[in-house]
Amino acid sequence: MSVAVVDLRRQPRFRDVIADRVWRAWWRERGTPLAELTAWVDGSLTANAIPFMMVAHDGPDFAGAASVIASDLAERPQYTPWVATVWVEPQFRGRGIGRALVARAAAAAFALGHETLYLCAREQLHDFYAGQGWLPLERGVGERQLMVFSLRAAPAGRDVGAATPIP
Repeated sequence: MSVAVVDLRRQPRFRDVIADRVWRAWWRERGTPLAELTAWVDGSLTANAIPFMMVAHDGPDFAGAASVIASDLAERPQYTPWVATVWVEPQFRGRGIGRALVARAAAAAFALGHETLYLCAREQLHDFYAGQGWLPLERGVGERQLMVFSLRAAPAGRDVGAATPIP
């Protein structure tokens, strides 16, 4: 089988695994209950716009996810919207799935009329995002010393990420 990237609203069966992975990666150590993350993921199942999530799956197997949310960094409330919670399961890493998730999430946000997107990440991920066209705006932001990136919509006629192949 090959990995597909679709809106979570088309594959809601991955809701619980996404909540679990996001919680373990970013929220558990802060004391946030898993139920709070599950409710957050549920918000992307009912929204008509932002927030929403893209899910990568290989048939019944969860491969990864990425979301588009209004705000991801309290220190930068002026920036919106954000591509966030990019996660790829360890056994699926190195296959372009993270890139496909980011591209599809960005394309969907641009399709909603947003001209600029933002993303924050650890400094070690600079090359991963810069290699996809994300431009670094700031370094060392917030308590986790994150980088902030931006991505502008492609000129009219160029559809970014709509048909990102995944081996």
